[in-house]
Amino acid sequence: MDIDTGMFTVPQTVGSVLCCKCGIPMAPNAANMCVKCLRSEVDITEGLQKHVIIVHCPECDTWLQPPRTWIKAQVESKELLTFCVKRLKNLNKIRLVHAEFIWTEPHSKRIKVKLVVQKEVLNGAILEQSYTVEYVQQEHMCESCARVQVNPDQWVAAVLLRQHVSHRRTFFYLEQLILKHGAAASAIKITQMDQGIDFFFSNRSHGVKFVKFVGKVSPVRSSFGNLGPIVICTKVTNSIALLDPLTLRHCFLDADQYWRSIFKSLHTSRDLVEYIVLDVEMVSSEVNVGGTRYALADAQVARVSDFGKNDTIFNIKTHLGHLLNPGDYALGYDLYGANSNDDELDKYKGLVIPDVILIKKSYEEKRLKKRSKPRAWKLKSLPVEVDAKGRGVQEKEASEYEQFLKDLEENPDLVFGVNIYHNKEYQPSEMASETDGEDAPPTDEIEPTYEWDALDPI
Repeated sequence: MDIDTGMFTVPQTVGSVLCCKCGIPMAPNAANMCVKCLRSEVDITEGLQKHVIIVHCPECDTWLQPPRTWIKAQVESKELLTFCVKRLKNLNKIRLVHAEFIWTEPHSKRIKVKLVVQKEVLNGAILEQSYTVEYVQQEHMCESCARVQVNPDQWVAAVLLRQHVSHRRTFFYLEQLILKHGAAASAIKITQMDQGIDFFFSNRSHGVKFVKFVGKVSPVRSSFGNLGPIVICTKVTNSIALLDPLTLRHCFLDADQYWRSIFKSLHTSRDLVEYIVLDVEMVSSEVNVGGTRYALADAQVARVSDFGKNDTIFNIKTHLGHLLNPGDYALGYDLYGANSNDDELDKYKGLVIPDVILIKKSYEEKRLKKRSKPRAWKLKSLPVEVDAKGRGVQEKEASEYEQFLKDLEENPDLVFGVNIYHNKEYQPSEMASETDGEDAPPTDEIEPTYEWDALDPI
């Protein structure tokens, strides 16, 4: 009788049945088999991986997560256990209940993990089983560590921290923050300088991430320390595109960045000198930088004006390796013969200035053959009232406009933003069509998209 309620309760006893295979008493289940017999009939770990090879970098203590991701995890840590479990295939077919490390000798290069899994088997019965997975640890350096081993000074991005005060207490505090958050874990080299610290990274994204971290914990002013100091301006739109022709490193300056720290040009297009290419040897394959293709190459060039006067030859590096061939002509800046009195360059002690920086391939010789022939296209102009000008001014404007048309022929990006019209004065020539295609500018044969008379005047 239940004393609290004053009612009789019938005691319930759990019934038992005999195992259909071995005959021992057991609690009833859907398969009518004891656990021992059920395991002898069904192995739920069949088809699961028992041996796995994992790659470990001994230099930075990271593990390879295929295809190319390296994660940092200490031995027998929760992160390493998660990494090991994720490396197993076909675990989605069973239910993982528990996972834990089994101790092994550190020098054995083996990691053992005990897994407990469950799966529905005969007639809906749930079977739980444990098994051990052995991970074989292979030592292989990651790309960053391998690059450092080959050349310790090889870096892609550098972050130069400077503080222009008489004490270093702020740097000491910043150092602790960097250590606490592991912000410099991907740095391949850290060098202490007179007024700060230099951090070198093998990947530009790592450097950008580090700069963002420093900007969150202290007031900073960023500059582009991984370029130059000599760069060329490749494009001006709503931002300025700068390219290092010796490394293909590049950056984009918006209006705010430019006007905060204005810089002047060392040379302009009026200073271009014509060179002839004597030899070209590719250094790297083509890369896409800001939508434009470039390729590094070692080249041997000579000034066209030196022919018959001297045998001066320049061995240079250029970003136009994909365009130049022996015998071609190119326009570039003559830094060997130029007298560059620039205060900014004087700040770089020990800077080795290249003798020549090539800017673009020259197609002038090809154009001379068809100078008298009109183009198949033309542009419209605004109806601007023009005051009377002298002959010299008119010739200068005509020369500059002709140079602008040549730039359109050589630069596909410029053509994209311009309306091109058919020129009815153009008369195609069969002989010209056969010879003009030989080494012509990239967009020499611009395809007109509008009829001149079909649209209203601008």
